[in-house]
Amino acid sequence: MTHRLRPVELDFAESAPLRLVFTAEVRASPAAVYGALAEDVEGWPGWFTAITSARPTRGGAGREVRLRGGTRFVETIMSREPGERYAYRVDETNAPGVRAMLEEWRLTPAESGTRVQWTMAVDGPAPLRFVMGLARPGLGRAFRDAVRSLDRRLASATA
Repeated sequence: MTHRLRPVELDFAESAPLRLVFTAEVRASPAAVYGALAEDVEGWPGWFTAITSARPTRGGAGREVRLRGGTRFVETIMSREPGERYAYRVDETNAPGVRAMLEEWRLTPAESGTRVQWTMAVDGPAPLRFVMGLARPGLGRAFRDAVRSLDRRLASATA
């Protein structure tokens, strides 16, 4: 059953009861990575295999994302800083126990391309936080696989 989450602001990425932070480097430029994140929302399933569909909503002010297994998120875009940051808040989900959630992608130039940092900030009851903490290795692997896939996709687009 879908439920509404507590609205949070960007500072939740730093203050959430549970923060999962993952980083990886890619060869693509910050501008190219940002384009894939923020401007090609419908392309996410092509590089992030946990996602089965993603589409912009409300004229680009939001997104609807569906994951393998049936989890659904209705989101509001909170930050669009080309080449630097893309963040969105989850407003509704069918994931049980989640009270508030925000995800932030930070991009910084690196010697060989871009350092990509993904923060998943979550509030929920202690059992949810415990389970998500246990899921950290799997989420990290999914992130690294997705970023590698995105890097290959961006490299082939410019070749």
